[in-house]
Amino acid sequence: MIQFSAVAKRYPGGHEALKDVSFTLATGGLAVVTGPSGAGKSTLLKLAAGIERATRGSVVVNGQNLSSLGETPLAVLRRHVGFVFQDHKLLFDRSAGENVALPLRIAGAGEAETWRRVRAALDKVGLLAKERAMPITLSGGEQQRLCIARAIVNRPSLLVADEPTGNLDAESGRAILELFLSFRAVGVTVLLSTHDEANVARLGGQRLAIRDGRVETGEALA
Repeated sequence: MIQFSAVAKRYPGGHEALKDVSFTLATGGLAVVTGPSGAGKSTLLKLAAGIERATRGSVVVNGQNLSSLGETPLAVLRRHVGFVFQDHKLLFDRSAGENVALPLRIAGAGEAETWRRVRAALDKVGLLAKERAMPITLSGGEQQRLCIARAIVNRPSLLVADEPTGNLDAESGRAILELFLSFRAVGVTVLLSTHDEANVARLGGQRLAIRDGRVETGEALA
């Protein structure tokens, strides 16, 4: 479960990216964050994933208040959150398999377990045959699927994605959305942002429309 209560986020220099944001996303639910560029979508996602901390208010994820967690327990919680970045953040000097393995290496998993889970994650996103390929040789859609494999290799209970279809053609974008729906179908809580209204209709779930740092509506779509 994710619960935002009167959350605000102010950055150095005085920019207030979020203002008094409150919403609840139930465990196993899906929410789509919409809004124009600069509205605060990425900030909301980073707060939910524990990448950043709120300036005011509380962010509760899986029963834990992220605002009051120390760095060590926050790092442990982040292992249960998969984050798909808008700009991929792939390591282009390592193979696809090594990119996916990175979270498991950080967590201290053994080699046999690491590669068993890496191959399972690659298989889930249709990239098992690309395990040894370098990311630069992959298409845009394949690179995005590789990012998703890296995000799910730790078997997260929460999957967060920042504009996962933003740089893809329509066909690749639809395939990525189907992946997120498949994760929701097995109980993973999904929170993602999009600027494409067609994606909103396709995904269903709960809509969080942000403008000027405020959530305007939390209407349920399906």
